[in-house]
Amino acid sequence: MIPIRTESAWKGTADCRNCGIRDLVLFADLNEQDFSHIHAPIDDLEYAQGAALYGEGSLTQGIYTLRSGMIKLVRITLDGRSRIVRVLRTGDVVGLEALANDRYDSDAIALTPVSVCRIPLEVIEKLSASSPRIHAQLMQKWQRALKEADDWLADMNFGVARQRVGNLILKMRNPTNHDVSMVFSREDMGAMLDLKLETVSREVSRLVRMGAIIPLDKQGRIYKVVHPELIQGSA
Repeated sequence: MIPIRTESAWKGTADCRNCGIRDLVLFADLNEQDFSHIHAPIDDLEYAQGAALYGEGSLTQGIYTLRSGMIKLVRITLDGRSRIVRVLRTGDVVGLEALANDRYDSDAIALTPVSVCRIPLEVIEKLSASSPRIHAQLMQKWQRALKEADDWLADMNFGVARQRVGNLILKMRNPTNHDVSMVFSREDMGAMLDLKLETVSREVSRLVRMGAIIPLDKQGRIYKVVHPELIQGSA
């Protein structure tokens, strides 16, 4: 799938200086001199839910900073199944492998409508060479991405179905409001947890019946976490 809105594609319309989440993303520590090194276009792009930013094995063009929404990273297993290996949220950097490889190592797909800034590799390479701050920040982002990937695999592959579903609901709580957890389609949840759709549905319904969570939308994607101790107990 392709983005439904890419009016600014590669026209250099991003305003990094005045970015509303600049403190969270890659250019937080840049000064005016650093900005003078940016000559290639950096673009604000929007993708619809379900749209792909890039595909596994495709040639790298740059990295993306996630300004809003959530993105899933998907890989195909040896037996042909799709497996979600990580979920990225506001402030995360997407496609960091582009700094070391010439091809992306997963599909990056919008779980929700997302807005991103696409940064060409030449910009990153020039800034990394000219600015110790941006180089250090890149390394910190990379280290954080590796740790989160390890944590994700550990949390999502631990225990029986009941434990995995509970871990996912707790992990997907809003960072600024732990009373709300935003999950995904049961199919996506199954792909994250290596469980069948029916199993995921059964375990979510069980938590609702227990009163541990309360659905806040008709689609069953947003839940109020009422009793996290019950979820942790069942997990």
